[in-house]
Amino acid sequence: MSAKPSKRQAINLLQREIISCARCPRLVAWREQCAREKVKRFQQEDYWGKPVPSFGDPQARLLIVGLAPAAHGGNRTGRMFTGDRSGDWLYRALFRAGFANQAESINKNDKLELTDCYITAMAHCAPPDNKPTTEEINHCRPFLLREFELMPQVKAIIALGQLAFKASISTFKALHPQAKISGAHFAHGAEVSLNDNLRLLASYHPSQQNTFTGRLTETMLDAIFHRARQIIENADAEK
Repeated sequence: MSAKPSKRQAINLLQREIISCARCPRLVAWREQCAREKVKRFQQEDYWGKPVPSFGDPQARLLIVGLAPAAHGGNRTGRMFTGDRSGDWLYRALFRAGFANQAESINKNDKLELTDCYITAMAHCAPPDNKPTTEEINHCRPFLLREFELMPQVKAIIALGQLAFKASISTFKALHPQAKISGAHFAHGAEVSLNDNLRLLASYHPSQQNTFTGRLTETMLDAIFHRARQIIENADAEK
């Protein structure tokens, strides 16, 4: 009888499944088109052009849930939130909160490491207009469910945007049908208790639409990550 895979092995296997997924014809066509028809500033680069795997520490107590990779960000670099303005904001905040060893995420060879933090998304392929369909999100949902199952040590979830917030709640409910969750209304800084050991924090997505208009500031984003750090430290103190 073969030995049960370790958590790291199980998560690595899941990431390989994500990378090989081709369930959504529209997304397959779009991600590959973007990889061929590169924007001018990235003409000399080889695009990833496949589903983008999750990234981070399998033992993390902080889980970040985003929407989907950007066509010329994650779809180009092969790493979540890497190579676009949203990622610039996210990784600076992670660095300031002590979850990343550097404030930049440029490409997969830049030596970035996350500590106690893991980043995933509702959809792993770049969608046209940054809008995956309901069917496409549902196709990716089993991946998110398995990540939730594989990471019971998580103490705080940060949902980037309203869709990620709703997806985090529905995923948790699918795994815990008896859970009674109250006060689950999206607003930046909203906090929901999923159970006695897990808190969900809501944040505006660090999209250019939000950051350019000032709807989301770096101070506001920092506050979310500092709250996540506080939740983790409080959990340690209660052991």
